[in-house]
Amino acid sequence: MTGKTLIRIEGLTKRFGHFTAVDDVNLEIEEGEFFALLGPSGCGKTTLLRMLAGLEIPTEGRILIDGADMSTVPPNKRPVNMVFQSYAVFPHMNVTDNVAYGLRMDGVPKDERAARVADALSLVKLNGFEDRKPDQLSGGQRQRVALARALVKRPRVLLLDEPLSALDAKLREAMRSEMAQIQDKVGVTFVMVTHDQDEALAMATRCAVMHRGLLQQVASPNDLYEYPANRFVADFIGSVNMFEGRLEVDEPGHAVVTSPALSAPIYVDHGVTGATGATVWAAIRPEKIEMLHRPEGGLPPVVAGVPDGHNVVPGMICHISYLGSETVYDVAVASGQRVKVLRSNVARYEEQGFDWDQPVWLAWHPRSPAVLLS
Repeated sequence: MTGKTLIRIEGLTKRFGHFTAVDDVNLEIEEGEFFALLGPSGCGKTTLLRMLAGLEIPTEGRILIDGADMSTVPPNKRPVNMVFQSYAVFPHMNVTDNVAYGLRMDGVPKDERAARVADALSLVKLNGFEDRKPDQLSGGQRQRVALARALVKRPRVLLLDEPLSALDAKLREAMRSEMAQIQDKVGVTFVMVTHDQDEALAMATRCAVMHRGLLQQVASPNDLYEYPANRFVADFIGSVNMFEGRLEVDEPGHAVVTSPALSAPIYVDHGVTGATGATVWAAIRPEKIEMLHRPEGGLPPVVAGVPDGHNVVPGMICHISYLGSETVYDVAVASGQRVKVLRSNVARYEEQGFDWDQPVWLAWHPRSPAVLLS
């Protein structure tokens, strides 16, 4: 990334009749960034991408690319190219002709066209596949053809609509790394739409989470996961335990939340800046909860940095899901609420394990919960 704003979206709204698909979106995307528009089906992300491409006309607002207003610029004149979900490669053309098609339409001379196609195929590791037809390629290879065809025109911005959704899970995971490497190598600004949170977190430098046409949060993958702006983002990004409660204490250096779901108060080592007495939600990721053996008559463990009686609750294991590298435990606490705990299976050979219907303590660090006001 250069730190220079390449795309500026100002007050962008799109209505279809009485339905508002995109609602007053304001957003800046930097040059050289891999940016993801993330959200569930129907949240407005694809409509926003299509407005960037010029395939949909905004109801209100405007889009600027490199300072130029795109309002009256047709799709084929914008400095963007698009890779569609279906790839849309021409079945009757071989790989070379597919990749060269846009250059031929633009009147690029034959020698230059051949050199640029060769460079693009090398970039996506399709050397040796030049004469093959799409039906002779795997799904991942067809995806690379579509990517090469878009990149060969050297756009300022590459738009990707669910680019990996047609691939199987193992290939999709491999292609995440490859696409991120390609983007880093060519330096083109990528704007990708996806509903797959893992895909966005693995590939993007920043993500915008959308819901019902509204931007919920724009942040790096790390900040989205660790510091969600609201309940929707916390719940949408990864797995989370959510406890509704009351903000009892809110000081600059710490806060305390009580929840009917838990038998102990939740202590956090930072202020919340909400009104004391307000309803809040404490979000704790499953991997941030420590699970400890609870012998009969045993005292609760002590959590460093919190007052006695905080951040520790008893529970009973009611379900175990073994996932290979990790295990997920469903633990029922006194209120009946289920709490998910994720434990890595790495290097636990000498440790006493956990079993169904076993009493345990659940404990968490004061930095683990995210306290959300909405």
